[in-house]
Amino acid sequence: MTDADPPNVLLSASASNYAARLYAARPELPVQVAKWSQAPVRRAWIEERLDALCDVCAGGARFDEARLKTALRKLRGEVFCTVMERDLAGLADVAEVTGAMTDLAELTIQRALAVLSADLETTFGEPRGPDGQRLTLGVVGMGKLGGRELNVSSDIDLIFVYEDDGETMGGERAALSTQEYFTRLGRKLIGALAEVTEDGYVFRVDMRLRPNGDAGPLACGLGMLEEYFYVQGREWERYAWIKGRLVSEGTSEAAQRLAKQLEALSTPFIYRRYLDYGVISAIRSLHVQIRQEAQRRASMRPDKADDIKLGRGGIREIEFSAQVFQLIRGGQIADLRIRPTLSVLSRAEAHGLISAAVCRELTEAYLFLRKLEHRLQYRNDAQTHAMPVSPEDRAAIAGAMDFPDYDALKDALEAHRARVALQFDQIFADKVNGDGGCAVAEDSAASWVWSSALGDDSAEAQLLERVTELGFTDAPAVLARLRSVWTSTRYEGLPERSRERFDIIAQRALESAQKAQPPERRGDTIARLFDLLEAVSRRGAYLALLTEYPAALERVLAVLGASRWAAGYLIRHPQLLDELLDDEVISSPFDWQAFRTALRAQMAAADGAEQQMDLLRHAHQAEVFRILLIDLSGKITVEHVSDLLSALADAVLDVTMETVWAQFPKRHRDVPRFSVIAYGKLGGKELGYASDLDLIFLHDDPDDSASDIYAMFARRLVTWLTTATGAGTLFDVDLRLRPNGESGLLVTSLESFRRYQIREGDAANTAWVWEHQALSRARYCAGDAGIGAHFEAIRAHVLTMPRDASALAQEIVAMRERVYAGHPNKSRLFDLKHDRGGMVDIEFIVQFWVLLHSREDGEFVRNLGNISLLGHAARFGLMSAAEAETVAAAYRRYRKLQHTLRLDGMEKARVEPDVVAAEREAVSGLWKRVFE
Repeated sequence: MTDADPPNVLLSASASNYAARLYAARPELPVQVAKWSQAPVRRAWIEERLDALCDVCAGGARFDEARLKTALRKLRGEVFCTVMERDLAGLADVAEVTGAMTDLAELTIQRALAVLSADLETTFGEPRGPDGQRLTLGVVGMGKLGGRELNVSSDIDLIFVYEDDGETMGGERAALSTQEYFTRLGRKLIGALAEVTEDGYVFRVDMRLRPNGDAGPLACGLGMLEEYFYVQGREWERYAWIKGRLVSEGTSEAAQRLAKQLEALSTPFIYRRYLDYGVISAIRSLHVQIRQEAQRRASMRPDKADDIKLGRGGIREIEFSAQVFQLIRGGQIADLRIRPTLSVLSRAEAHGLISAAVCRELTEAYLFLRKLEHRLQYRNDAQTHAMPVSPEDRAAIAGAMDFPDYDALKDALEAHRARVALQFDQIFADKVNGDGGCAVAEDSAASWVWSSALGDDSAEAQLLERVTELGFTDAPAVLARLRSVWTSTRYEGLPERSRERFDIIAQRALESAQKAQPPERRGDTIARLFDLLEAVSRRGAYLALLTEYPAALERVLAVLGASRWAAGYLIRHPQLLDELLDDEVISSPFDWQAFRTALRAQMAAADGAEQQMDLLRHAHQAEVFRILLIDLSGKITVEHVSDLLSALADAVLDVTMETVWAQFPKRHRDVPRFSVIAYGKLGGKELGYASDLDLIFLHDDPDDSASDIYAMFARRLVTWLTTATGAGTLFDVDLRLRPNGESGLLVTSLESFRRYQIREGDAANTAWVWEHQALSRARYCAGDAGIGAHFEAIRAHVLTMPRDASALAQEIVAMRERVYAGHPNKSRLFDLKHDRGGMVDIEFIVQFWVLLHSREDGEFVRNLGNISLLGHAARFGLMSAAEAETVAAAYRRYRKLQHTLRLDGMEKARVEPDVVAAEREAVSGLWKRVFE
C-alpha cells in the first residue's frame, strides 16, 4: 500500500466506537489516518504533528492554556487512531503500540510543562533555590509510563518532585514558595492532561503513588522524599519505584541536576545491597490485595469477572514474576536495574535466574495478553481488562485476535494463563503454612525446647530430656548453646518479624537435626546453624529465605554438618544461601568460557570499581560454594575438585586483569602485553579451597615506559585480588617466586625472565635447582596467550637442559632437609605433607625425575600432575608399574585425608601414624632407592 493508495475502509472505524465518533467529528481524519498508518509511529512524527496542531490552534493568537488543551487532545486522537489502524492491520507489534503511547505521554507532559511554566513565571517569577539556582518541576512517570509500556487507554501514574525549598523571583505578583509554585504548576499540568473538554482528554492522571498518597502534598521536595523513603517507605512502594523515571527531563542544568539527585535517592531505596528474600512475602501480600480488590469488583459486576490483567495468570503476575528478581538481586546485579518487563525477563534468563523455556513462555504470554488488552480497549477507549460477555463482542474480539471463534481464543488465552500461573506459584506460593507459619507441631520436642522454657532455670531437667529426645548425644552442651542464644541481646533486639522467622528456623532445624548422621555430629551441626543465624539475624532477608524455602534450610544443615570449613565459609559469605535454592546447582556442568562471558557482562554493567570488586568476589564465592556442594555430595574426586578450583582461579584472574586494565589510567594500548604465570598448587592444578596463589607477572612490550606501566598495573591488580571489601577477599597472593624473590622486580620482561632462568649458559649450576623444581609445576594461566606460549617454551628449554645426576640428587636431598627442618612436628601424629614418607617426598622424587630425564623424554616436560608423572616414570623404566600404582595410591590417599581434615577446619593435616603406615613405608622405600 502506498501513500496514494489508502484503504477504502479503515479497520479502526469498524473495530472502535471511539474511532467512529472521532472520524464523524473530524471528517478529514480518516484520510489522514489512512496515510499516516503506512509508516511506523515514531516519536519524531508525533512531535511533528504536535507542532502543527499547536500552530493551527494558536491561529496567530497567543498560545495559551486553552489552546494547549485543544492541541493536545487532537494529537491524542490522531495518535490513538493511527496506532490502532496499524495494530489491527498487523503492521505494528506490541512494542510499537506501547512505545507510541509512551512517547505521546512524554511529549504532552513536556510541552504542557513548557507552556504552563512560561505563563506561571510571568505572574510569579522563576522558582529559585536557597543559593539562587534555577529550579524545575520534575514529573516522575511510574508504572507503565515509567516502563515505556503504556497501553492505549492507560491512566498515567505521576509523582511531582522538586529539588529544594526556596521561592520565586522577578514576577508581577508576590513571590511564592517553591512548594506552592510547583503545586500550582502541577495542578495546571493535571488539568491540561486529564480535564474532559469537548475534544475529550489526553490521559487520566493518578497521583496516589506520591508519598502519603492523597494525604500528601501534590509536589514533594527531594528532602521530604528522602525522609519518606527511609522512615515510612513500604515494600510495595519499592516495587512501584522500580519503574519510576523522570519523564519531564530536559537538557537544562536544573533538569539534569534534579535527575541525578533523584536517582541517587531512589536507587538505594529500591535495591538493597544484599539478596532480599523478604520482599517475596511483601509482594505476595500486595498481589493478594490486588486480587481481592479485583474479585470484589467482579462480584459487583459478574459480567466483567474475567480480568486478563489482575486475574489468575494475568499481566500483573508476569510483571511480579519479573520484578521480584529485581528487588531480590538488583542491589548486587546492576544489570537488572531496568524497567521494561520483557527486558527484565531476558536479563533474568541471562543471569540463570529462570530457564530459557520459562523466559520464552512468559514473553509469549505477555505479548499475547498485551495485544488482547489493546483490542479490548480500542472498542470504547476504556481502561478495561475484562473479556466480553455478549456473543457479538466475543466474535469481534476473536476476529481482531485472528482466531476463527471465541472458543479458540479462549483456549489459547487459558493456555497462556496456566503457564503464567504455574511460574508465579513457583516464585510466590507459600512454601509453608500461612506465609511463614511454623510447620513444627506445637507439642513437639523442638517447639518445646526452642521456647520461653530456655529462660526458666526450673525447666532444666525437662529441657535436657527433650533435647535428648531430639537425638542429641551431647544434650548439656546443646542446651547451653540454645540458652545462650535465647538470652542474648542480639536475639532479644530483633524486630518482631525477624524474631518470628528466627524461631521458625530454630524449631525446624532442631526437628531436622535428629535425622542427621552420624548422631555424634548433630550437636556440632546445630551449633554451627546458630552461629550462622546469629551472623545473619540483622539481615531479615536471609531469615526470610530460610523461612520461605524449607528445602534450603535442609541443605544448609547438610552443609554445616558435613564440614566445619564449609560452615565457616557460609557464615562469612551468607549471600551464598541463595545457591541452595537451585536444584540444578549440583548437576549443571561447569562452563568456564560461559562463566567468563557472564562475569565480563556484569563488570561492564557495574557502577564503579567498588561494585566490580564485590561482584568478582560474589561470583568466585558462588562457584567455590557450588564446587563445595558437589564435593560434599561425594560426586567428584579430590583431583577433580582441584581441577575445578584451578580453572575457576584462571577465569577470575583473566576477567580481573581485563577489568583493571580497562580503567587503568596509565594504559598505553587497548590490550596489555602482560601475562600471569602460576606456580605451586595453582601451577600444578592442585588448588585447595583456601590455597593462596603463587604468581609471577611477565610482560613483552617494546614501549620505553612498559616496565613502569606494568609495575603500577601489577600493584593495582594485586590490590584488586587481595583487598578485603564488604564481600570479602578474592585470593591471598604470594609473589616470592618471581626472579630474585622479594628483592626482584614485581613484573619481569619476557627476555629478562629467559636470561634469569637460563643463566646465560650456566643453567646447570645447582644453586638454582630449587627454582627449576618450582618451574616444573608452573604454567601460563591468564593474560596474553603469546607471552604464555613463550613462557612454556622457556620452561621446556630449562627442564630439558643436561644435568649431572649426582649433583642434582644432592641438591634435591639438601632442599628436602631444609623443608623438613622448616616444618617441625613435635606431636605424635603424622604430618601428611611434611613428615618423612609424606607428600613432599613424592613431589621431590617426581621433580628430580623431571629435571633429570626431560631431555630424554619430552613427556616429563608436560605439567601432568604427580600421579600421571609417576605412571610415566614407570613406562620410562624408573620404577615398576606396581610400585608406581602403590605410590600414586599413597599420594591420592594423602591428598584425600588432607582434604577431609582441611574441610573439618584443621590447619595442619596430621593423622594417627598407623592410619597410613603402609603408605609411609612405600614412599620411604622409593626415596631410599632413588636417593640413597
